[in-house]
Amino acid sequence: MDLLTEDVVPADARDVKAEAREFAEEHIEPNAEEYHESGEYPWEVLEAGMDAGLIAQDISEEYGGRGLSLHEILAMAEEFYRADAGIALTMQLASFGAEITQEYGSEEQKEEYLRPVAENDQLTGLAVSEPDTGSDLAGMETTAEKDGDEYVLNGEKYWIGNGVEADWVTLYAKTGDDENNRYGNYSLFIVPTDTDGYEAEHIPEKIGFRASKQAHIHLNDARVPAENVIGNEGAGFYMLADFFNHGRVVVGGHGLGLAAAAIEETYDFVHGRKAFGRNVSEFQKVQHILADMRTEFEAARTLNWRAADHVANDDNAGFWAAQAKVKSTETADMCAERGMQLHGGRSVLKENRISRVYRDVRIPVIYEGANEIQRNLIYGQW
Repeated sequence: MDLLTEDVVPADARDVKAEAREFAEEHIEPNAEEYHESGEYPWEVLEAGMDAGLIAQDISEEYGGRGLSLHEILAMAEEFYRADAGIALTMQLASFGAEITQEYGSEEQKEEYLRPVAENDQLTGLAVSEPDTGSDLAGMETTAEKDGDEYVLNGEKYWIGNGVEADWVTLYAKTGDDENNRYGNYSLFIVPTDTDGYEAEHIPEKIGFRASKQAHIHLNDARVPAENVIGNEGAGFYMLADFFNHGRVVVGGHGLGLAAAAIEETYDFVHGRKAFGRNVSEFQKVQHILADMRTEFEAARTLNWRAADHVANDDNAGFWAAQAKVKSTETADMCAERGMQLHGGRSVLKENRISRVYRDVRIPVIYEGANEIQRNLIYGQW
């Protein structure tokens, strides 16, 4: 069974989709269980992805990448996440946040920081979330105070992909204190991870996405030069809002890949399992559950690809991106839960892939802005 058909994928994204599928079959699927069990960072798979030209390639050709489009990155995400969510996230986080420097950074910043990422000589990350703040971008407490020709950073960041492994991170910090303009109080900075006062440690092991490592960052009088501000001071919130519109469409692809994995695994299981003298797939209730899983998947996938068109064209992007993220990640959650039920007692065995998918699907409904926040955005931008 192949649920990730190319019929909804634009013609110019199909070659990358095929590349991603071939890579996933050769490098991700065979290593998925091992890395999920060990929780180790999948350096070997990541390096193979670099060799295959599938890492950080949304960066433009001008700065060393392939200039892959949103549709191509979405097609890649579906294939990678069907194979394994943890390894897939590691691969897609290798350049996370670098797109902001490409869009808003100076030429000097692009040459010094962006090009090494595109050429796979460096890794980066995006440091926004904080321990006590969640999805409230206008409530973050990490500060950046101007001191001469430097900014002094103090605070904490949490759930930061590659916070330990990265060479630099794009960091979101408070630079103003205007109560009447709370969205204009934040800026984005390029922060090398070898900066004095930057300390990062891995967050304790998660139930899912175990091959992807997140960090708790402490900033203690960490100094960066003023030229490390991306764009203009006070514009950080607005730059992130645009960045997350693209990211949420891709996170929808995370959900679609996971949903496809849950459905395919469950379909194969019930067609090979007998109970009460007949094949489990012959029970009408089982057929109805599978029918619902497939219907919700197809609806989510159609919405997600439609949303990609709107976001790529900057057509009410926030509204469509939020819908895609909600529908696709919650469809994955539903498909995995029902897949577990149809697997019966065997579903709880760690050796069965459905149990890994079930743990993984709980995470995308939260990251990139919890789905409750997405519903606020959907209603507010209707």
